[in-house]
This record gives sequence, structure tokens and C-alpha cells, in this order.
Amino acid sequence: MKLATVVLLIIAAFTTASAADLKDQIIAKEREELEALKSADYKKFADLIADDAIFLNPGGPGTKTQVVEQSSHFKLLDFSMDDIRFVPLTDNSGIVIYKLTQKGSAGGREFTSVVHASATWVQREGKWVSVFSQETPARAPRAGM
Repeated sequence: MKLATVVLLIIAAFTTASAADLKDQIIAKEREELEALKSADYKKFADLIADDAIFLNPGGPGTKTQVVEQSSHFKLLDFSMDDIRFVPLTDNSGIVIYKLTQKGSAGGREFTSVVHASATWVQREGKWVSVFSQETPARAPRAGM
């Protein structure tokens, strides 16, 4: 085998391992953020969000301050992340996309919802933070999709 081929195989193996590690790290951070909500640890939840983060849901865009405040008014009881997909952006950032099924309570009433969620995570100064998050209510797939 030629030296150039061996070098390319080593680079490809390293790149694949790095992308897989990045994916695992970011998915773990997304789960950590949801677990913080589940345990009502709003400080930890806030610490996982960049100060300049933007959140988007059917109500429109929101800041970190707004989302942390709103989140403190409900309790996440259980959640599942399904159909997880990942897009690497750089060596220290990526987007996770998934279907989130969540059960919670707000105002003394329990609810269940299913949304398509995405989050962009970036490592800044050695710390992983979410800089963008979006939730879209899930609907039944349209015919032909």
C-alpha cells in the first residue's frame, strides 16, 4: 500500500472518530439540559445556555432570560429523544435534531407534547453551551413524505 493511501486512511479514521465523539458530546449535553429541567435545577439549566442564545418556538423568538424564567413555571416529568440526527459544524460545534416527547406539569395540570427540536451547541472557553434552540409541534406526516 502506498504511503499516501495509508495517510489518507489514518486521516479518514481520525475524522470519523472525531465526528462521532463530537456527536456523542453534543447529544449528551442536550440530554443534560433536559435532565436539569426534569430535576428542576434551573441554575444548571441556565449554565448550559449561552448568554447570547436565542430560542425559537411557535410563540416566536426568546432570549436566555425569557426561556429560563418561563421554564421555571413548569416541571418536566419525563422525556424521550427519538430519531436523533446530527450535523457537525466545526471541530467544536454542531446541531442535534430530534423528536422530543415530553410529559410535564404546569399550573397544576399535566400535559404531554411531541415536538421536533433542534439545538446548536458550541464549545466556548472549554465549556459547552447551547446558542440556539428551536421547537416545532409535531404533526402527522403528510402523504408522500
